[in-house]
Amino acid sequence: MTSTTLFYIIIAIIVINFIVDKILDALNAKHYNDVLPKDLQDVYDEAEYKKSQNYKATNYKFGLLTSSFSILLTLGFLWFDGFELVDNIARNYSENSIIVALIFFGIIMIGSDILTTPFSYYSTFVIEEKFGFNKTTFKIFILDKIKGWLMLIIVGGGILALILWFYESTGANFWLYAWALVTVFSVFMNMFYSKLIVPLFNKQTPLENGVLKSAIEDYSEKVGFTIHNIFIIDGSKRSTKANAYFSGFGSQKRITLYDTLIHELDTDEIVAVLAHEVGHYKKNHIIFNMITSVLLSGLTLYILSLFINSPLLSAALGVSIPSFHIGLIAFGILYTPVSEITGIFMNYISRIFEYQADNYAKETNTTIPLISALKKLSKNSLSNLTPHPAYVFTQYSHPTLFERIRNLKKE
Repeated sequence: MTSTTLFYIIIAIIVINFIVDKILDALNAKHYNDVLPKDLQDVYDEAEYKKSQNYKATNYKFGLLTSSFSILLTLGFLWFDGFELVDNIARNYSENSIIVALIFFGIIMIGSDILTTPFSYYSTFVIEEKFGFNKTTFKIFILDKIKGWLMLIIVGGGILALILWFYESTGANFWLYAWALVTVFSVFMNMFYSKLIVPLFNKQTPLENGVLKSAIEDYSEKVGFTIHNIFIIDGSKRSTKANAYFSGFGSQKRITLYDTLIHELDTDEIVAVLAHEVGHYKKNHIIFNMITSVLLSGLTLYILSLFINSPLLSAALGVSIPSFHIGLIAFGILYTPVSEITGIFMNYISRIFEYQADNYAKETNTTIPLISALKKLSKNSLSNLTPHPAYVFTQYSHPTLFERIRNLKKE
């Protein structure tokens, strides 16, 4: 195979992936105006349903614009040897391969983020503002960008530098050391993300004593789930949308509730949402997902090790000097079909897990408040209640609201 042939394969993968995504988006958009199923007709009144349809249509059109810009930028970068240009710039600053790679990826990733910032700004301050979701100030928007770049440089750059060092020190076996690094990092982040990363962006405060805390503790005691770390996060500083999540394990496990969730749901509904999250823990979903992620990372790194030394990868991107960082870019694009397939499979597993977590909540007598909570959360985020089945199959990590309610109502 020649570098020219590989170049056109890369182009084909990018274009086909874009076309498939747009077909799925179009199919989904055709269902925006469907009549709501009987079980969902109390979610919206007529005015609210029209608002949700308008919100979905607005985001669909905006998504077409942003994705079209992204693919044109990518194709233009490939066609006009953009990677060669950035690689040459990086090599002007150092002859050390690790430093060259760090500069290269820094330019690519931060440059890409700067180019797409106007779209992020429009989405936040025009679309989300129009529909009553946005609470972000311009100052928070800019600070989030700066913090994100610093995280990228420090954490992302550190991991990349270590992987490159492994590659230069151990050759073809670098993937084993990289796999160990990724595994340790994944476990560490799962345990300490809420303690180390979240405070950089949000304020977390322990849930105060009161009716809600007592209700959560009573439920936890009833189902044999020990939890001492319950925190409220100030999600309302950015959006009115609500959320709750469970993180960590062992002594580090904690429940985090968005302040918007507490304002939207009553006590029984919040306990029901937490019952669902406890179900994930009791069913070992967190451990399964972590192990699966580690195994998939190992497989990807092993396959990468088989091809990374090929000068063909760099040549296909128009770069005259073969290198690990250019090969990594080419491999990432070529690996896209595999990533899409594994993503669909993981979404399928995730939807099964969501049913199991819902069933756990049902078994612990929180069915009615969980249904009520799910409806409120869908209403307040203007969720799409009638998505196309193909879109759900490929993109959804959760079953649809209709499917979840039907499952919860089953005897």
